[in-house]
Amino acid sequence: MAHSASVDPELMQEVRLYENSAEREQTDNLSELYAVINSLECLEKLFSRDFISSREYTTECSKLLGQFKVALKFVQGTDINEFVRKYRINCPAALERIKEDRPITVRDDKGNAYKCIANTVELFITLFDQLKLDIRAVDELHPSLSELYATINSMSSLPDNFDAKIKVKYWFDKLNGMAAHEEISTETARQMVFELETAYNSFNRFLQNS
Repeated sequence: MAHSASVDPELMQEVRLYENSAEREQTDNLSELYAVINSLECLEKLFSRDFISSREYTTECSKLLGQFKVALKFVQGTDINEFVRKYRINCPAALERIKEDRPITVRDDKGNAYKCIANTVELFITLFDQLKLDIRAVDELHPSLSELYATINSMSSLPDNFDAKIKVKYWFDKLNGMAAHEEISTETARQMVFELETAYNSFNRFLQNS
């Protein structure tokens, strides 16, 4: 009776992409960056083929550009062009968006309505990321919140009693009443995320229904 050939146990071992928690986190961060770039490339193709509206595109593109900036921070020292070459990502449209740092619908003039939409979306995303990264200092949160407050109020298409405007104003006033060195509590941060996400969803629904 024939005996089966023995298999080297070392060949049966699982290939590990990381050796410790730091390497695992780095791998996760690189994966996130890879995913955002691919999503941006797909979005550009969808818009170029008229599969989505200008408003939908502007909102999603602004969101992805905001996520790209955050993802890039977590892989410090990474050059985006080298990253794309190393991992063989075919994404010329995404690279163009990243280079221009704005959706293709947003012209470089202050009177453009899409520019306000793009800025508002990106500022919401920035605030969410700051709060979820446990940034609690008033002097770190206030600049983004202040800019969001100014941008969302510059949109004449939004009614004065619009839910998103009211919620943003509430948190702007709250942080305005605190000293720069103070920090908001974990409970306050959690409530802030909840209310600003509600405001962001209301803003998106308004855009879709306009």
